[in-house]
Amino acid sequence: MTATTRPDPAAAPDGTAARSLPSTGAGGTTVGPDRTPGASDGAADAGARRRWWRRRGAAVTGCSVLLAVGVAGHGVLPRLPGRLSSLAETLLPWSALAVPVLVAAALLRRARVAAAVALVVPAAAWLAVFGGALADKTSPGGDLTLVSHNVNQANPDPGGTVRSLLAAGADVLALEELSPATAPAYEQALAEAYPYHFYQGTVGLWSVHPLRDARAVPIMPWTRAMRATVDAPGGRLAVYVAHLPSVRVGPAGFTAGARDEALGLLAAEVRAEPVRRVVVLGDLNGSTDDRALRPLTDRLVSAQAAAGAGFGFTWPARLPAVRIDQILLGGVRAASAWTLPATASDHLPVAARIHLSPDPAP
Repeated sequence: MTATTRPDPAAAPDGTAARSLPSTGAGGTTVGPDRTPGASDGAADAGARRRWWRRRGAAVTGCSVLLAVGVAGHGVLPRLPGRLSSLAETLLPWSALAVPVLVAAALLRRARVAAAVALVVPAAAWLAVFGGALADKTSPGGDLTLVSHNVNQANPDPGGTVRSLLAAGADVLALEELSPATAPAYEQALAEAYPYHFYQGTVGLWSVHPLRDARAVPIMPWTRAMRATVDAPGGRLAVYVAHLPSVRVGPAGFTAGARDEALGLLAAEVRAEPVRRVVVLGDLNGSTDDRALRPLTDRLVSAQAAAGAGFGFTWPARLPAVRIDQILLGGVRAASAWTLPATASDHLPVAARIHLSPDPAP
């Protein structure tokens, strides 16, 4: 019996096996027995997009824009949980250090456009906010010199601290973080230069001009703020001395609740002050960029911002990183503001020369 051989559909006319050729699907996608359009193409496209993202430095560009927005618009951005907005605003001047990091990251990816964006956009935002602080705005003149210093209750050299403060020639001297053990020593050492003084709790005020209506200001269960009227030759000046509660960074965030509560009580006293010329001196444990200080900074002007040179950082004294010791003014003008040389305290003293004439009309 003869076997009949049927032609193989896949065979060529010459009897050899036919080779399957791929065909091209819609949009130019190659399809064939071993390749079908679908998920693999989507995965390839996603991978290509990810490679483009990394290759073009889009991540660096996005971070640069976010940094610029955060610096320029920090005052209107939503509050962050745990009062982290206050912490970020306190350290805001140091945001400039992120610019070289972003530029270096872009250059490592050979993304020149991203490097240019990282250099120009955040730097422009930072200069718009802080450029004025770098200029020297001091001017000659003034009627009264104010000095404030957190002397540190553990100060090992109160005598040396007093000598340094006396060299500043202040007309009005505010001290914070006094203690029952150290306050009498400061009182005795300053008596000859300052015939008028008042201290209670941890704060005190010494003046070459008469003091009236001196009293403690209740912002905490114990006395950490006071108020007095200075009878200066150019007119009366209401002076507040305050040491607001300390802040900490912990698992719960920026623990500034006690500070903010005390600040609110102090601001209420200042708002009710009948004397037109007002000065707030002291360790406020916060930067004037911190939104939490707005109850004061919305009404009063920082002497350093108005008439200083640079940021005037005050803490820690060995390597100052933030300005938490303030001289805030209302109804008077600052001629100059500066920080004094370090003492044995962990804070630098701050000083300002003021005109007792009111602020000029806008």
